[in-house]
Amino acid sequence: MPTNNQSNTNSLPFLLTGIPGLEARHIWISIPFCFMYIMTLLGNSMVLLAVRLDKSLHEPMYYFISMLAVIDLIFSTSVVPKMLGVFWLDSRKIGFEACFIQMFFIHTFTAVESGVLLAMSFDRYIAICNPLRYNSILTSSRTIQIGLLSLARGAGVMTPLMCLLISLPYCKTRVIPHSYCEHMAVVELACANASVSDLYSLIVATLLVGTDSVFITFSYGMILRSVMRLPSQEARLKALRTCGSHVSIILLFYIGGLLSMYLQMFSFGLAPHVQVLVADFYLTVPPMLNPLIYGVKMKQIQEGIFKLLGQLAGLSISQAN
Repeated sequence: MPTNNQSNTNSLPFLLTGIPGLEARHIWISIPFCFMYIMTLLGNSMVLLAVRLDKSLHEPMYYFISMLAVIDLIFSTSVVPKMLGVFWLDSRKIGFEACFIQMFFIHTFTAVESGVLLAMSFDRYIAICNPLRYNSILTSSRTIQIGLLSLARGAGVMTPLMCLLISLPYCKTRVIPHSYCEHMAVVELACANASVSDLYSLIVATLLVGTDSVFITFSYGMILRSVMRLPSQEARLKALRTCGSHVSIILLFYIGGLLSMYLQMFSFGLAPHVQVLVADFYLTVPPMLNPLIYGVKMKQIQEGIFKLLGQLAGLSISQAN
């Protein structure tokens, strides 16, 4: 295809179908997604405010939790508003550049979250296996540096992929059979060989997820080994409870991500709307559940949120008087 024709074609917007085959039920399908988005905004904002305002939470572990909250807010906001626009207003058009920007945010912050989860496992390893050196190893500045390094790693590995994808000519149909610009669904619209971008994305995903999951498994293996050596059962249970919320978040993130990825790669005979719904729920359920898991399982976060709610209630009463 001539370059000018390719440029003209690539300037055209894509069309999102929402949930293929269930377009007539979009209004009803939108209800749980709208509810989850509102819960995501409220829950993660409360966690951020609690950590920001409560000085007792100014510790590395809670800084990592704040990073996770920011990631979840960006993650869901890059997808859900447009998804609801498709469901409610039939606003299916998404610009060519906007589509790849959305894809960039999804993949970049998936990689960033994996890096933060790795950092959180390292934090728990130091706290339990080497508590006397915890404050000297994980200072506030180092915690921020780890967060910035995770962000740089995610953006650094995803930028070349986006460049490869944008350079492809998209001269087939402009209809994306999905609720957002899902990577594989968009690549299938290209009328050129996408093997280079496919190979790059496979290598990056394998290295990032594989390396992070191996180190996370190693960290928690060492933690479990140390916990089992504690003299009292009460101390062992306390240490395990501290790690319980982290393990729950890790399992939710990695198992959900692998399930969504494999269902996009291999249909396994499932209907297209099932594959799309699984991918949509992966992008919306974990950001909603993460603050709930921390709020329920971590007493300090729970107390910080209650303290924040008390302050807000007191402020509203004083203003009313």
